[in-house]
Amino acid sequence: MAIDKWLLEQHLLGSPPVLRFYTWAPSAISLGYHQHKYPEHWQNIIWKGQKLDLVKRPTGGRAVLHQGDLTYAVITSGLGGTRMQAYQKICEFLIAGWKQLGVDLHYGTAGRGYIHNPNCFGTATSADLVTNDGYKLIGSAQLRKGNAILQHGTIQLQPDIELFSQVFGEESRFGQLSLNFDVETIINALVDAASNCFNTQFDIQPLSEDKMQLMLSNIQPQ
Repeated sequence: MAIDKWLLEQHLLGSPPVLRFYTWAPSAISLGYHQHKYPEHWQNIIWKGQKLDLVKRPTGGRAVLHQGDLTYAVITSGLGGTRMQAYQKICEFLIAGWKQLGVDLHYGTAGRGYIHNPNCFGTATSADLVTNDGYKLIGSAQLRKGNAILQHGTIQLQPDIELFSQVFGEESRFGQLSLNFDVETIINALVDAASNCFNTQFDIQPLSEDKMQLMLSNIQPQ
């Protein structure tokens, strides 16, 4: 996610908009930028022989468990209107892509009460996307700098219920969604939808080792 922030800085310097997808290894918990309180035991959770990383996001919101999920990031600029209108403009491709896969999504309805819940996936706000049966599939957050926006979010695909319960002390109240798609199929559908929604063609550029090292050398500690 620090790379997402670095890409935002590059966009402010003139680089083109970015659509990025990634998964997490090892698994981790990301805290919202303004989230200062969280259970102390999160610092000592062991999962499959490895300590669960605890990291700070550049965006707001509550804690997200990154395990069995896919993260997307959009870096763009020039979107007018309110913050919520920007969310909805960017989320168009998520809704359209999942519709191609046969999954209908709509926005959540929870209010500001989410700030009292450390679990991002414990509530679904109007910036989140939920299935017809109430499963919160995607939680998103934004960072704005000038006219530019970084919006990234987690697509909760196959969360491990045991680990989820160990972290949050509860099972996901939105239940489980049976998804028979591999990550590549999901990404291809979302890229195709983004091309249509944003009226653009993407130049696919996997992060090279050299570019990764350049990014890491320019990332400032949080």
